[in-house]
Amino acid sequence: MITRPLDLAAKLRPAPRNFDALFWVNGAALVLFFLLFGSRFVLAPGLGVDFDVPIIQGAVGAAARTTHVISVAKPGLIFTDDGALDMDQLKGWLTVQGSKTSEAALLVRANGAIPISELTDIISAARHAGFRVQIAALDPKIDPVTP
Repeated sequence: MITRPLDLAAKLRPAPRNFDALFWVNGAALVLFFLLFGSRFVLAPGLGVDFDVPIIQGAVGAAARTTHVISVAKPGLIFTDDGALDMDQLKGWLTVQGSKTSEAALLVRANGAIPISELTDIISAARHAGFRVQIAALDPKIDPVTP
């Protein structure tokens, strides 16, 4: 009696035995929001664990601030903020983004296994669209794993 003076547990209604309509409405609303307003950071394709940026002497000295970033994970697979693109779609994306931004600069994060021919195609398409191009690389003198 002293520990439960108001006897609130007896006044609660019993838990429902099955799912009511509100449960299904909430579930459908969640699915709808993920489909319509999905973030590019949630459930978006990303780079694999085996992604290695090339190591180039003096990479830090040539570093510059960029306005756009693309990642080339493997030949023919290019990731932008809008998702995965192929080379033809990338040319259109670069043209649109280059026209939106003044002094546009593009950072290309390419896996070390990407053929030079594909990398030069990307660079030439970016320059044709009005971008200044910067290639992501690590400097061998600097430890990339610093806290």
